Amino acid sequence: MAKYECELRGDFNTILSELDEAATKSLTAELEDESHFSGSDFRCAVRVYERYSVVGSNRVSLNITLVENGGRLFCSAISSGGSQAVFFKLNTFGEEAFLDTITDVLKKYEV
Repeated sequence: MAKYECELRGDFNTILSELDEAATKSLTAELEDESHFSGSDFRCAVRVYERYSVVGSNRVSLNITLVENGGRLFCSAISSGGSQAVFFKLNTFGEEAFLDTITDVLKKYEV
């Protein structure tokens, strides 16, 4: 598992769109599902992506949660599934590589 969390500054929809574009840039990456929730001063978008990892010869997932509350933005991105071991993780390269596809977008808006 690899994780990146940060507070952001910018437009919710623009950031979400850029994250989506970056996460699906690979030929094998696709958006598996998404969920949205909002209130009077609150928005939350959850996205789950999956792609093939050549290094691990398996599929890895990337989960992105983007929250806006009162003008403040927070993002949590977690990738998982890169190891083939039964009892412990041997290889997290695929997970880290998938997470790396979106970190430039997050760093651009990070507070």
